[in-house]
Amino acid sequence: MRAFLSASVAFGVAGAVLLVAQATLLADLVARTFLAGAGLAELSGGLATLAAVVVARAALAGLAETVAHRTSGAVKARLRQRLLAHAVALGPGALPGERTGSLATLATRGLDALDGYFARYLPQLVLACVVPLVVGARILAADWIAAVTIGVTLPLIPVFMALVGLTTQQRTARQWRRLELLAGHFLDMVAGLPTLKVFGRAKAQARAIQQVTDEYRQATLATLRLAFLSSLVLELLATLSVALVAVGIGLRLLHGALDLRTALLVLILAPEAYLPLRLVGAHYHASAEGMTAAAKVFDVLQTPLPPAGDVTAVPDPSRERIQVQRVTVTYPDRPVPALDEVTLDVLPGEILAITGPSGSGKSTLLATLLGFVRPVSGRIMVDGVPLADLDLDAWRSRIAWVPQRPHLFAGTAADNIRLARPEASDAEVAEAARQAGALEFLAALPDGLSTRLGEGGAGLSAGQRQRLALARAFLADRPLVLLDEPTSHLDADAEAGVVAAIERLAAGRTVVIVTHRPALLALADRVVRLSARQEVLP
Repeated sequence: MRAFLSASVAFGVAGAVLLVAQATLLADLVARTFLAGAGLAELSGGLATLAAVVVARAALAGLAETVAHRTSGAVKARLRQRLLAHAVALGPGALPGERTGSLATLATRGLDALDGYFARYLPQLVLACVVPLVVGARILAADWIAAVTIGVTLPLIPVFMALVGLTTQQRTARQWRRLELLAGHFLDMVAGLPTLKVFGRAKAQARAIQQVTDEYRQATLATLRLAFLSSLVLELLATLSVALVAVGIGLRLLHGALDLRTALLVLILAPEAYLPLRLVGAHYHASAEGMTAAAKVFDVLQTPLPPAGDVTAVPDPSRERIQVQRVTVTYPDRPVPALDEVTLDVLPGEILAITGPSGSGKSTLLATLLGFVRPVSGRIMVDGVPLADLDLDAWRSRIAWVPQRPHLFAGTAADNIRLARPEASDAEVAEAARQAGALEFLAALPDGLSTRLGEGGAGLSAGQRQRLALARAFLADRPLVLLDEPTSHLDADAEAGVVAAIERLAAGRTVVIVTHRPALLALADRVVRLSARQEVLP
């Protein structure tokens, strides 16, 4: 931004000088024409100079706008990268006040609204500081009475602009909160639309979205009304101020106290002294949404990252014991601990099943093993080394994680599997798909592994999506595998295929499975039940 601000100041000074030159030439040409009766031949030199000044002003304005838009694009890209990188580094659940929809809106619509700030408001703010000074100095040299009038009336515009700006900021913040609510609710509803349709709740959610949309529309219209009214106030102030200057000049011109050339120069320059401030007020409304979004971006960026260890020599979980020692996890919005002094061992090379009632902390335990959640007490030891001392990136490079609802992105089936190891060859991807039992149904598709999938795996069944997620785990080829309810919501045939794939995946690896299903419990070497009191089943 420093280079852009320096360039904006330079453009502003150059533009103000050219503006004064244009006004001086125009006043001189008009005075020579009407007072001295100069002809076109005598005015040709001045007209050519005036044309050159006008062209220079236009070129300067175009250059300034180009620089502003390029800077805006660069800053938005940088902020967007930092926002996404920081959100990923924080991990899931680290931003309890932000939902997926809110972050998505912030990273797209919110940051895009910064165009108004960088391309319009900020350059105009520089002009509002530079142009009145340059123009005022020229008017002062020509007519000190008009300069005093401008100096007295000019500060009224920033005063009224500040009063209007405070109200605009509050309204824009409320409008942005409604947009976040609408975006988050809409995204959640679209994600759960199949479930809503099954239980007949889709129409009720549609009514809720319509209500939130109406509230957002009303807030937007209220903000627009304020913007139009504030522009009217600023225009009225500027018009009255210029009228005061014009009346004084007219009276002195009639009495012979002022010559026509000076009067014309002051009349041409007086509106230009007020124009930058009026435009600052107008552009402020266009930039208010972007600045509100930017403030929320910085709130996310200033969220401290969880403390991380620096030990990169991570033990092999398939050969070393993992000990969970009296681990307690609490969430800010839950009075009851998600995990309450949980103690268990994960033995090398075993399949450990974690079961228990809903809300007993099974998924939280996996999140703690992944390092996304920090226990408030207790610790996790890997071959005697505290997990808190390990470098999290190095630790996660040892883990293949299959969530309960794996996300598939718009792209080919091969691309979705290759997310686990981007450098993998086509043969390795195909082998991973075969091991996971995904190659069977992919071979029936028109393009096989090159078949394009919709966002979220649209077009595939739940069992097919789960097998693609298992193919990622096969391709990752990591010693510790964490599975969260991998067969939930599957029919018997799909479950049998997933269980067979998990059995192949477990060979030579340590596997921790969160499940309620008997088929997976039978596959486990040990079953740990999480409840008010832990029970180890034979």
